[in-house]
Formats: sequence, structure tokens, C-alpha cells
Amino acid sequence: MFVNFDTFIALSLLLAIAPGPDTAIVTRNALTAGREAGIATVFGIASGLAVWTLAATLGIAALLQASAPAFLVVKSIGAAYLAFMGLQALWGAVRPSGPPPLTPTGHRRLGLRAAYRQGALTNLGNPKIAIFFTSFLPQFARGDHPSVWALIALGLSFSLIGLGWLTGYTMIVARIGHVLRRPRARRILDGLTGLVFLGFGAKIALEHRT
Repeated sequence: MFVNFDTFIALSLLLAIAPGPDTAIVTRNALTAGREAGIATVFGIASGLAVWTLAATLGIAALLQASAPAFLVVKSIGAAYLAFMGLQALWGAVRPSGPPPLTPTGHRRLGLRAAYRQGALTNLGNPKIAIFFTSFLPQFARGDHPSVWALIALGLSFSLIGLGWLTGYTMIVARIGHVLRRPRARRILDGLTGLVFLGFGAKIALEHRT
């Protein structure tokens, strides 16, 4: 059913560790809104990966890769969302009234549903993930025409690896979140994450299908 599954696991872990928009949104939410918000964000990202897995398995991702208009639409939505998140963070860094008030526990107010939604949209807004899945997963499924179940199993394994890594990362990051109770530190974090989101948004906007 699988070929070189141990290599697949190792590569998936390395890819999960590599920084990107998902890591940026998890870092911000875990640091400023607490562990629960960070974990909700992680589950949103994992849900996005599961959706991309189904898209790759059902051929939707291949259609996205082949269709320039479809790719442009998804790419534009993803870039616009990251730009919105970036501008929102930058506004939090520079607005005269200062950062939003904290909860009694010292965290930024962010509901779990909102955190989950941010994670899912950040992941789903990157069409390169779909194209990556269509080329990466079949390499580790046996045969010239891999079965649907083999591709689903590989995609869900990739999602679970990402879920495990980001959950552990969230636990670590949330432990140092207390330093961000100071307005100056929160302004700096919002400014940096805002620039990161804008950078990734520009990167997605300028990417091509190949």
C-alpha cells in the first residue's frame, strides 16, 4: 500500500517544522490569547490540511493546478486574507489607544471559534498546498495508479504529524506568553507578525502554478 513510509514520516515532520503562515498565526494566537486559542488554531490548520487531502484525492487539486482562473481565485483570496490579518496586526501595533485590553488571565480576547477559523482560513488560502499534495503523496503510494484510500491515509498522516508538532509548539510558546502582558511587548509582537503576514501574502500573490 505504501512505499518508503519511514521516509514519508521524516519528510512530513521536516515540512511541519518549517516556518510559514500556519506557524505565524499559531505563534501570535498562542502568545497573546493563550494555550486554548493556540490549540484551536492548530485544529483549524489540521482541518484545512484534511480538506486539501480530500481535494488532492478527488482530483480537485489537479483541476486547480490545471486551471489558471481557479488557481488565481484561490490564490487571490488567500493573499487577501493574509494581507487583512497583517494589516489588522499592524494596526494593533500602532493605534494610539494601545493594544486591546486583556482578560483577567492576562490574555488577548479571542474566542476559540475565531481562533479555529483563523487557522483554517490561513491554511485553505494557500493553493500551493493542494499542488504540493498532488505531487508529494503519490510518491509514497504503491503502484502507478495509487488507490484513493492510500492517498487519503498518507494525507491524513501528514495532517496528524502537523497537528502533533504544532500542538507541542503551542504548549511551549504559550508558557512564555506572560511577557506580552506589557503593552510595549505586545506592540512589538503585533508589528512583527503583521509584517510576516504581509510578506507571506505577497509571496502567495506572486506565486505561479508551477
